[in-house]
Amino acid sequence: MANTEKNVKLTIEYDGTCYHGWQIQPNGRSIQQEIETAIETMIRHKIKLLGSGRTDAGVHALGQVANFICATGITPEEFLKGLNSLLPDDIVIRRVEEVPPRFHARYDAVGKRYRYRILNRPLPSAIERRFTWWIRTPLDHATMKLAMAHLTGEHDFKAFEGAGSPRSSTVRQVTDMDLISLAPGVVAIDIRANGFLRYMVRNIVGTLVDVGLHKLNPDQVERILLSKDRSMASATAPARGLFLMEVYYE
Repeated sequence: MANTEKNVKLTIEYDGTCYHGWQIQPNGRSIQQEIETAIETMIRHKIKLLGSGRTDAGVHALGQVANFICATGITPEEFLKGLNSLLPDDIVIRRVEEVPPRFHARYDAVGKRYRYRILNRPLPSAIERRFTWWIRTPLDHATMKLAMAHLTGEHDFKAFEGAGSPRSSTVRQVTDMDLISLAPGVVAIDIRANGFLRYMVRNIVGTLVDVGLHKLNPDQVERILLSKDRSMASATAPARGLFLMEVYYE
């Protein structure tokens, strides 16, 4: 097949434990670099892989999205098979699609859903330690859900933004937030929004956990939100419990 220019969209799953995050780093492995290298091995020319957004060191994904432009006759099915044979075991391409030329994984995204997993039981887990935050004290789910109500909707989330990461606007629309049980002793906080600030999910989770431990009451979460002061919120939850679940497009 003749080489024609095409825009290729990838849906990606990865275990972020051994990486310095999504974005290419000068000193350290990144998800983006591993996938770019595999693509370039197949097509034999340089490309730029465009992700829907960064995930930080140690954060995982089940539905990260990226795209790249290339001139090739390779089909999506061939890319799927070839890339998964070249990539390390902790990165899997779940889907490959050819998309319109103007599609951009980051700029066309209209929302994302993150999940934060918590192991809430007296004993830790050898298996779950890479994918959960272990909290031995029982969490009060009812009070956590009361606190979540204050964070749903359109708000200025500056109080939950990581320090040193200024944006033109810190206003975001959280369309859904829930606390769900995944298995005995394993709970998850799901958050869907039109966009996220750096560390926003992990800072919200750290604060909700303090509510669940009765270190804060639910109404204090509203005061933290309105303060726009990061020092008012709780400590950042560990990266290992966070998963990018899905990126939404029109």
